[in-house]
Order: sequence, then C-alpha cells, then structure tokens
Amino acid sequence: MKYAAFVSARMARPVRALSRAGGRIPATAFDACLAAVVFFGGAGLNGAVYQGAMGPLLLHAALAAPLVWRRRAPLAVFCVVAAVAFVQWLADIQLLTDVALLVAMYTVAARCPWRRTLAAAVVLEAGILLACARWAAPYGGLLSAIVFLNAVAVAVVLTGVNTRIRRAYLGSLRDRALRLERERDQRAMLAVAGERARVAREMHDIVTHNLSVMVALADGAGFAQRRSPDRAAAAMRQISDTGRQALTDMRRSLGVLRADEPEALRHPMPGIAELESLAGQMRAAGLPLRLDLEGDPALVPVAAQLTVFRLAQEALTNTFKHAPPGTSAEVLVRCSPESVTVEVTDDGRGVGPPGSGHGIVGMRERAAAYGATLRAGPLPGGGWQVSATLDLGTAGERVL
Repeated sequence: MKYAAFVSARMARPVRALSRAGGRIPATAFDACLAAVVFFGGAGLNGAVYQGAMGPLLLHAALAAPLVWRRRAPLAVFCVVAAVAFVQWLADIQLLTDVALLVAMYTVAARCPWRRTLAAAVVLEAGILLACARWAAPYGGLLSAIVFLNAVAVAVVLTGVNTRIRRAYLGSLRDRALRLERERDQRAMLAVAGERARVAREMHDIVTHNLSVMVALADGAGFAQRRSPDRAAAAMRQISDTGRQALTDMRRSLGVLRADEPEALRHPMPGIAELESLAGQMRAAGLPLRLDLEGDPALVPVAAQLTVFRLAQEALTNTFKHAPPGTSAEVLVRCSPESVTVEVTDDGRGVGPPGSGHGIVGMRERAAAYGATLRAGPLPGGGWQVSATLDLGTAGERVL
C-alpha cells in the first residue's frame, strides 16, 4: 500500500495537469486528443504494429478509440476496452496500448458510484493476473509484475476516487454559495418590503391625522370668518402650525432612511411626552380630550414610545373623523418597566366593523411587533375603545 500511495502521489500531478488542460478545451475534443495520444504513443513504442499483420493494428485502434466516449459512458467504455484486451490476451499479443485500460478505469472511478467502481476494479485485477501469468511467469518475474501492476492500478483508482470526491465537494460549495445568495436576496427583499410597510404606516398616520385636523380647522375658520375674525385668525394660525408639524414629521420619518439627512437629528421621533401637544392639537380642532399618564415614561424605550404615540394618534384621528359632533375622548397611558398600556376611549358611536381600513391594520401591525393584540370595538354602554398592552420584554421593538 505504501508503494501504491507513492505511485498515486507521483501520478496525481500529471493527472491534475491533464484535468486543467481538459477544462480549457471542450470535453469531446480533449478525449479525442487523449485517444490519439494513446494510439500513436502505443504504436510508436511497439514494433508489432509495423510487422505487416493487420491484427495488432486493429487491436491497437480498438483499445484507443473507445476513449473518445469515456465521459459519456464510463462503464461501457471500460467494458469495451476490457473485452478488446481479453481478445488481445487470447491472441497472445502484447501491446503498450493496454494503458487505455488504466485511463478507462480512472474515468469509472472518477464518475461512477462505488459499486460500479468496485466491479471495474475486480475486472482490472483479473486482467492483471491473466497478463502476469502469461507474459511474466515464463521469465520468473510473476510476483514483481503483480506487485507493480497492482500498485499502478490502486494508484489509478485512488486518483479517480479523489477526483470524484473533490468534484462533489466543489459542487456542494457551488450549491451552498447559490443557496446563500438566494437567501441573501430574499432577506434583502424582505427588508425592503418591511421598510416600505414601515414608511407606509408612518405616512398614513402623519398625513391622515394632520390633514383631518387641517380640514376641520379650515372649515371652522371659514364659518367664523365673519362673526369672529379673531377666532378665524387663530384657526388659520393653527392650520399653519399643523402643516409645519406634518412637514416636520415627514422629514423625520424619511430622514431615518438617509444617514446624511440632518432633519432626522434635529427632529427626534415623537414619544409619550408629545402626547400633550397632540391632545392640544385635537382640542383646537374641536375634539374635547382628556389625557391621563400613569407611571414614568422614561422606563419605556424610544421605539415603544413611538408606537404608543402612533396608536393614540391614529385612534384619535378615527374618532375625529367618524364620531358624531359633541363626542369627547380620553387617552390613558400606563407605564411600567415590563409593559406599557395605551387606551383611547370615546363616548360616540363608531363607524365600520373592527379591523376595517388601513388605519386599524397599521395599528395591529404596530402592536403585534411587541407581542400585543390590539382591541378595537364598541363598548357595551356606548362609545368606542382602542387598547393595547405592549410587552417591553419582547424583541419586537427592533422591528420598527
């Protein structure tokens, strides 16, 4: 076995060189050149081809020609070459072109499963024993010939098996790289979709709320323009402030998408502290509102505070748009280290089933990011309530 390993190591270098050369030209052309090398090499080193008889020449060609198709049908080519070599043995003709058997054996080991490789190796071993018994035994070199030819055969088989294993390994690496690339693209697409959904929620909350307030203020200013010019002027100033606030919110939300956007730093995301200004804005638009804050808002992370603000904003906007005149609302925010609860209740009559519209859907998505279930629906005694309890121990805040 040591001698076989030595021969295998010595053969590995030319085999790799041939493999690299074969990779640069078409496979069929390479195999045709290999068959020609075996044919002309054997013919040039064996004088029996030129002794006039056609038998040796035909055997020589029959041994080399099948190598052209060795990649397409490795086992079939090996069987054909072995059969020709057996005919050669029966005719008692020695040809150096028997090296075609080793080439065919290498191809079987490199391209066929273990069982076919083992069967071909058994056939090759039988051929070695027959050849040594006929052509080496009469000269007393039977044992040395068997050892040498078996070492060469083992080296050929090991080289072919190593090539097959390496090819399978490289194929698995390529498949893994393709799979990782697809997974990376899918993650990128999911990230883009998630970012689009986030921006859509932000734009919906900002635009819907501020436009609803501006429309209400504009209607009030037009109604009070003749009877109370001062109140009309105050409403117009409130419209201007609301518009500026909407632009600031939009710059803030879109600025998060750009690292070089200074607006994102000058205008931080709204939180629980900004609920007071939201309440004042809704009161100015004509919605009586009471705000109750329990606990320390500093215990709530910034992202969770943004969620609380958006939930209250959207719920109040829905109340403002759908509740009948004279409706009043109440906002309750309860903070603790483990959770934060937001409840928005009005005494009007809600319109539409729970979950209808993009606003409710957006609120459910925001609440679900913190493991919360948004409850939105009418109260038994009249009115409408939107509530959710955010679990601050979840990792959902990183999603927003």
